[in-house]
Amino acid sequence: MSVLRNLENRIAGLVEGAFGRAFRSEIRPVELARRLAREMDSHRRSLLSSTYVPNEYIVWLSPEDRRQLAPIEQGLVEELSAYLLEHARAERLALASQPLIELRTDRRLALGECGIEAHLVRQERRSPDERQAAPVGARGRGPEVGQAYLSVGGSRHVIGPHGAVIGRSPDADVVLSSTDVSRRHAEIVRDEAGWVLVDLSSTNGVRLNASTIGVPTLLTDGDVIEIGSSELNFEVN
Repeated sequence: MSVLRNLENRIAGLVEGAFGRAFRSEIRPVELARRLAREMDSHRRSLLSSTYVPNEYIVWLSPEDRRQLAPIEQGLVEELSAYLLEHARAERLALASQPLIELRTDRRLALGECGIEAHLVRQERRSPDERQAAPVGARGRGPEVGQAYLSVGGSRHVIGPHGAVIGRSPDADVVLSSTDVSRRHAEIVRDEAGWVLVDLSSTNGVRLNASTIGVPTLLTDGDVIEIGSSELNFEVN
C-alpha cells in the first residue's frame, strides 16, 4: 500500500471520528499532502553530497476551510508531518528536523484556495533529541565546521572536506566489518551549519549519544555515534 494511501486511510479515521459525513471543506486533507510534497520537491537544495529540503511549512487557508478543519487540525498536522517525513526518506532527501506544519487563516483566500510557505530552518546545537525536534533560532553557539575526526577501535580517521561515508562496503571512508552494519550505513557531511550526521536509510539505524536519530542531525565535539556494535567518537577542532 502506498504512503499516500496509508495517509488517506488515517485521515479518513480522523474525519469520521470528528464529524463523520458533515465534513464539507473544499480543501481536502490528501490534496494538502500532495501540495506540501510538491512544495518540498520544488525547494530542493544540494549541499555537498546531500539534498536538503524545507523542514517548516505554513499553510494558509480560507476562513471557511480553516473552520471546517478545526476539529481535526492537530491530528491532521501530525499526519501531514509524518507523510512529509516518509516522502523525504523515500526520495532520499535530507531534513534539518522533523517537518513542522502550521495552519493559518488568510481572509483574502476563497473557499478551496490555499497558499504554502516553505522554509529551511537550521537547528540549534543542543542534545540529540532537541536537535531533531526543535527548529533553530539565530542565536547560540556558532557552527563547528573545523577539521573533524572519527575515532573507532583505536583508529582515528580524518573527515575530508567532502564528508565521510560509514559502512560495511570496502568503498566506505570508514569501514565497519560487522554484519549489523549496512554497506552504506551513515554519512557525515559539512554545510554552513556545521557537520551533519545522516542515516542513509540503514537497516539497523544510527544512535547519537544513546538516542536514535531519524533525521539529519548536527554534530558537536565529543558526540558518540553508535552504528551496530561499534562506537565512533566525533571530534572537531
